[in-house]
Amino acid sequence: MTSPVSLIGRAVSVQVPATTANLGPGFDTLGLALAKYDQLEVTVRSEPGVFVEVHGVGAGVVPTDESNLVVRAIAHAFAAVGQPMPGLNIVAHNVIPHGRGLGSSGAAIVSGIMAAKGLLEGIVDINAEMLLVLATEMEGHPDNVAPALFGGLTIAWTTPEGPRHKKLMVHRGVKPLVFVPEQEMSTALARSLQPASVPHEDAVFNLSRSALLIAALIQSPELLLAATEDKLHQSYRAAAMPETNKLITLLRAAGFAAVVSGAGPSILVLASDPGQRLVAAELVASKSDTPWRSLMLAVDVQGATVHPLTQESAA
Repeated sequence: MTSPVSLIGRAVSVQVPATTANLGPGFDTLGLALAKYDQLEVTVRSEPGVFVEVHGVGAGVVPTDESNLVVRAIAHAFAAVGQPMPGLNIVAHNVIPHGRGLGSSGAAIVSGIMAAKGLLEGIVDINAEMLLVLATEMEGHPDNVAPALFGGLTIAWTTPEGPRHKKLMVHRGVKPLVFVPEQEMSTALARSLQPASVPHEDAVFNLSRSALLIAALIQSPELLLAATEDKLHQSYRAAAMPETNKLITLLRAAGFAAVVSGAGPSILVLASDPGQRLVAAELVASKSDTPWRSLMLAVDVQGATVHPLTQESAA
């Protein structure tokens, strides 16, 4: 087993995109990477223990000790490949909103696992399949971590052998717009509102819309409004986020493909051209009862990246 001393001085920088999951009918299956990034710098030090510094979103709120989600993800990856956890200095630069349905916890997990991959370069090979397995073990399901890892539009599913994914490239006419409210939403609470079973006709409805959504996203954006219809999860969660539900109803009535982003309460609009995003933003600004921040984002196609961090680039 490699001694942790051999890692002293190694440093990496990691970048991970925000994600939006479900996309309406694709509950726990479909995810999309968005060009808004958390960044991480990790340096191995000679002393044991972990020192975490957080800038931006979560500063002064998220833990800065071993209970930090990034730290736990690094530790999980090191343990999985049988390597001792070294002492670490971690600097996190966060921009992905927390508790808003934009994959912040998935991004933290992926950041940690990618950092471990980079630090162990040349010692242990953590391949793409193992990255997804490790991230899913921590997140619980792969629909957010798959696009965070690999970028683009991802279809994720589980098998007896572990999680799997397929990455697809989104049609260049698809322009994501995200409306972010001030209040947070607990993913655990959102999931608790789901029934144990759903009517057969609702399941069939979502199967057809999910298939149509893939076609709309990669080939025919003009079908996005019909393709984002859902009967499996959004209506059950509506009472927990009434303003989100109100605005989605308003946007869809105006012809916009609006859905809950992940567990919410953010709203994702899959526009078919940039001008449509401006009209949607104006509509929300004029009709909402509470403040919403509009983010006009591109689809990230690269996913998470990790690079060696030199002393010059760290300065």
